[in-house]
Amino acid sequence: MSVITFTSDYGLVDHRVASVKGKILTLNEQATIVDITHNIQAYNLLQTAYIVRNSYSYFPKGTVHIISVDSFYTKERKCILYKADGHYFIAADNGVLSLIFYDIKPEEVYEITLNNRFDDEVTFTSTDIFAPVAVHLQNGGLPEVIGRKFNTPKQLSFPRAVFNESEKIIIGEIMYIDNFGNVVSNITRKFLEKSGLGFQSFIVKFRNLALTRIYNQYTDLVQDWTIEHEFHGKAAAVFNDAGLLELTIYKGHRESGARTLFGLKVGESIYIEFQ
Repeated sequence: MSVITFTSDYGLVDHRVASVKGKILTLNEQATIVDITHNIQAYNLLQTAYIVRNSYSYFPKGTVHIISVDSFYTKERKCILYKADGHYFIAADNGVLSLIFYDIKPEEVYEITLNNRFDDEVTFTSTDIFAPVAVHLQNGGLPEVIGRKFNTPKQLSFPRAVFNESEKIIIGEIMYIDNFGNVVSNITRKFLEKSGLGFQSFIVKFRNLALTRIYNQYTDLVQDWTIEHEFHGKAAAVFNDAGLLELTIYKGHRESGARTLFGLKVGESIYIEFQ
């Protein structure tokens, strides 16, 4: 029996998360449910994509992922199922799955028809549609039983970094800010290495600040562990575990991290200038 993960923008104060879990357990008391997060900013599809993309692959193949973000029900908008990279993903057809798999072609895409065969009334998408579909798949059911092949899911454009060859500069943007206040860009290590072939050095520029080195991990910033405390609050650029360029403050947190001290926001530009 596979695992069901649950991601939402519901928060943990209201009844919604408990309602969805209760419905799953009503359908299968032995179900294994794992929360990814319920603290997505309301309707924030890019944030959702970043978190799900960087977590789903740690789960076993065959895992079913419920993504309840911007998932309110309307007959004008479909609910869809992706089979991709050996996993199942259930979401509203709002483009979030295209953001998660901007560089991976799904094996199959289905329009979920479970709810409209008998003109069933839907009051809450996640309990009335997503939960039954997830349990069906978890129990080994075929997607063809609850849906039909769908060729035109909504597509959103994932923000890509670009290289301006004439100016010798990579132009990227801030796409995510994590719980420690670290600022994550859309510039990948691979893109930097490919664009920087033939250049001797580079400068990472943002706002009116600049850094001349990118570390491979946060702790590389510490040159002497006997005085590690003296490095607290130091600014650095690192490649995070997703292979993305990240601005960080060593031992920073949400109130004293890179977001706060650099004053950066999602959507702002970040540059790498080659020399």
